[in-house]
Amino acid sequence: MSYKQFEAIEKHAALLGILTAVMVSLGGLAEITPLFMEAHAVKAPANVKPYDALRLAGRDIYVREGCYLCHSQMIRALAAETQRYGHYSVAEESVYDRPFQWGSKRTGPDLARVGGKYSDRWHEMHLIDPRQVVPQSNMPGYPWLTQAKIDGADIQARMRGLRKLGDPYTDADIASAPDAVKDKTEMQALIAYLQGLGIKNEPAGGLGGSTGPANDGGEP
Repeated sequence: MSYKQFEAIEKHAALLGILTAVMVSLGGLAEITPLFMEAHAVKAPANVKPYDALRLAGRDIYVREGCYLCHSQMIRALAAETQRYGHYSVAEESVYDRPFQWGSKRTGPDLARVGGKYSDRWHEMHLIDPRQVVPQSNMPGYPWLTQAKIDGADIQARMRGLRKLGDPYTDADIASAPDAVKDKTEMQALIAYLQGLGIKNEPAGGLGGSTGPANDGGEP
């Protein structure tokens, strides 16, 4: 392109704006398209299954109550983190998480591998009044979860919606959902969700030198 052509473009603001937008769009597509394609290529490994009805209800309660605002579920590939929490997080583990719980905000410890670290009773006490088990905790209590019941029809609707997004729920899974959550409280559902985190979702390669989440005595 000659100098006169450059000069003509520079003197016409509208043309300059259009060409700038075209170049920015092309650059953006070159950056975004490979990432978009790679994200859609992530497949669930054999050991990662969609949430059952009770855990699905618990996951939704976890999101509703804003637990993600203080607890991430993303362990970085750093020795200090893998020694404390377990194997670093990989994308395949979260393929059925909508929304995913990765992040960097940690007022409380990461929960990616908290499953099995504490008993159900410990979790119940901790959620009702965190200072019963962790005196220095600044976490709020959630005592109302012991009274609220799970709506089986709502869970069925959620499972149908997730199936449309690709989660492999069968007709039998959806049909049995009301019985699976019958008479269950939101507290039981949330504990079931927490107890499953990291239990069956360890990457196939194992813990990479870590023996799992260290019991550091702090709140999960």
